[in-house]
Amino acid sequence: MEYSEFLKAKLQSKAPDGIKKYTPNPMMYGFQAFLTEWALLQGRGALLCDCGLGKSLMLLDWAQKVVEHTNKPVLIVTPLAVSSQTVREGNKFDIEVKRSNDGKVAGKITVTNYEKLDKFNWQDYSGIVCDESSRIKSQDAKTRKEVTEFMRKIPFRLLTTATAAPNDYLELGTSSEALGYLGFMDMLNKFFKNDSNNSAMRRMYGEAPKWRFRGHAEVPFWRWVCSWARAMRKPSDLGFDDTDFVLPLLTENEHIVEAETLAPGMLFAMPAKDLREQREERKRTINERSERVMSLVNNGKQSMIWCHLNEEGDTLQRMIPGSVQISGRDNDDKKEEKFLAFIDGEIENLITKPKIGAWGLNLQNCSHMVTYPSHSYEQFYQCVRRFWRFGQKEQVTVDVVMTEGERKVVQNMQRKAKQATAMFDNLCQEMNHAIGISNIDRHQTKMEAPTWK
Repeated sequence: MEYSEFLKAKLQSKAPDGIKKYTPNPMMYGFQAFLTEWALLQGRGALLCDCGLGKSLMLLDWAQKVVEHTNKPVLIVTPLAVSSQTVREGNKFDIEVKRSNDGKVAGKITVTNYEKLDKFNWQDYSGIVCDESSRIKSQDAKTRKEVTEFMRKIPFRLLTTATAAPNDYLELGTSSEALGYLGFMDMLNKFFKNDSNNSAMRRMYGEAPKWRFRGHAEVPFWRWVCSWARAMRKPSDLGFDDTDFVLPLLTENEHIVEAETLAPGMLFAMPAKDLREQREERKRTINERSERVMSLVNNGKQSMIWCHLNEEGDTLQRMIPGSVQISGRDNDDKKEEKFLAFIDGEIENLITKPKIGAWGLNLQNCSHMVTYPSHSYEQFYQCVRRFWRFGQKEQVTVDVVMTEGERKVVQNMQRKAKQATAMFDNLCQEMNHAIGISNIDRHQTKMEAPTWK
């Protein structure tokens, strides 16, 4: 390949003028219409909206309007099993969506899975939607490279996802690059500096960010993000009414399991010091933890059980009568079949890993989940929000089964939860400044003054 051809292949398509005339779907809430109108006018944008706020309706209405404007199909790319859910959502909102797994254009709005994207031709489409776009956050991931390359020449682009991972600016950088704005490395060089002194944090938490803000760069960074994205956790973040979007009660329970076999050289259980010890304890206590999980389910109601290891999933399936497991051994069709059976109430206890089913699915049919601790706050948050989301009618219970050695994992999760709240507060605050909303009280954390004697 000639170098000039290489450079030409890297060029982005011309930015679209945007769609200025917009009539929202009659089933939309005001904030949904507001965000969809912005995304259409932007032409290339991201909607970072929390779970249950109607991203499906927004992306479907966006796709329909792009089809009407360009008279050319739009492709929607989703995680596994969400394609069928998107078709169902389209039927509910009177928007025709057809599925394709072979690379052919199935209709004016075609939906497929990320795993099938390599079969499609970008030239067939005037617009593309990446649902649960956190799939492209890793700078080295095969999926990110495929999606970014596929989107490069398509004029209309939309990314939709829930809140980004705490302190995970990589996701924002790769999203910007996929939309045709500032590239990932350009973003890092402009707003961040490499922090190599993180060995202590790595030992303490098992991971650490490599990049931190340059001096006085944090506010400009969030303002830059707001130039191509809109974010919200609830309608009032944009000045709309929260009445129909009040979440039910969420109860989180921690269950400490005593290990029958202690770590070599130990007289009693101690918190694991590093990732290696955490992994060893997790493998050593599979039976004890599985027995505790078994005691928490089979109560006549549906339960979702999240595991991390293949052996955990197999042990849980063997111990829990009538349970069904979705594992990596299943092909895509089998996985989707089991998810849909669970959604339709045909399966009482479903066992799977977060990386298989924690993104995109609406599981309001279930109000109970059991999980093991994880260092990934984003993963845990997504697991919980499959059930605890706007539209859930029941109180939601989250049971976390852990050993004494996993206390630091839970502490790490709590630290990341605070980071995530702070990050999204910054994003919403700067976004509101950008669109002229300045009278919203964001001091929501209750504090109690001490009584001095």
